[in-house]
Amino acid sequence: MYIPSLFDNLEEENKQKENSSKLKLSDILIEAKNCKKCKLSETRINVVFGEGPMNPDIMVIGEGPGETEDIQGLPFVGKAGQLLTKIFESVSLNRKDIYITNVVKCRPPGNRNPLPEEIEQCRPFLDAQIKILNPKIIILLGAVACKTILKNFSSITKIRGEIILQDNRYYIPMFHPSYLLRNASRSIGSPRWLTWKDIQKVKQFIEEN
Repeated sequence: MYIPSLFDNLEEENKQKENSSKLKLSDILIEAKNCKKCKLSETRINVVFGEGPMNPDIMVIGEGPGETEDIQGLPFVGKAGQLLTKIFESVSLNRKDIYITNVVKCRPPGNRNPLPEEIEQCRPFLDAQIKILNPKIIILLGAVACKTILKNFSSITKIRGEIILQDNRYYIPMFHPSYLLRNASRSIGSPRWLTWKDIQKVKQFIEEN
């Protein structure tokens, strides 16, 4: 039996008068929790929708939940999430003021990258989150998030740290914390050193806008 989706007429409504703004995040969450559009729904423990305030200056998009996130139902609560919190704290940003989510809302088995078809099925949830929350700037963590969102993505190493204006919205690509965990050096020019510079740029952007 076909169950109508909140997103069935979203594209048509957007063309008319941005009716997507009438959607509530709580409604999107309910639909996400009941979603069975891809095989990730068969292996998940929890849908990891997102966490944060309704009017954030900053939104963070990662690639997908890991094992700890799947168990707790919350984004970035494992080792990578703990490092992400420290990155925020390095420039006096409070994690509680930042909305954090992922490209896909269910854990890919073995923490592999989400497949294109999985991203496609989950994309309406992410698009709705962005439109409803309307943050000043969105941090894209890692290549998967960048490739999903940015129209002209080449390489995370080439564009990280750049503030990119696309469709009247600002994005800044950064290395994923899990990558930083595998590259622990803090020497000048290292991924961790560059990430600390990037988050300083985010802080400055927020203060100036």
